[in-house]
Amino acid sequence: MMISTKGRYALRVMIDIAEHQHDGYIPLKEIAARQEISEKYLEAIVKGLVKERYLTGLRGKSGGYRLTKAPEEYTVGSILRLSEGSLAPVACLEQNPVECRRMAECRTLPMWRKLNTMINDYFDGITLADLVNTSQPGNDYVI
Repeated sequence: MMISTKGRYALRVMIDIAEHQHDGYIPLKEIAARQEISEKYLEAIVKGLVKERYLTGLRGKSGGYRLTKAPEEYTVGSILRLSEGSLAPVACLEQNPVECRRMAECRTLPMWRKLNTMINDYFDGITLADLVNTSQPGNDYVI
């Protein structure tokens, strides 16, 4: 499994907004500058986050984006699944899997199922608040 830049940047946007949530609506231009990500690329990422109501946007002079819920209510898993589409390690475990005629006798399927569960449990056990509230030295770098 490889998390794309879209997934990594979606996490960075959400963390940035969570860190600055007390400033009201955060302009995309500020997020792009702080995160050193193209504003144009962030527009596409933020569009999906707004569509799924992870963020709310406000147009105009004091416009920008803010979280729709508290940081504790977002999991890394939900953000990655929204941006990546799936975290499944193999196609037969996707949300709408293509039927595999070998599934009944597949010797590796139990292994893939266990990995899929481990991945989802791990990412669903980390909240946006956990990533924002890192107090350990060296945890200031976000991929």
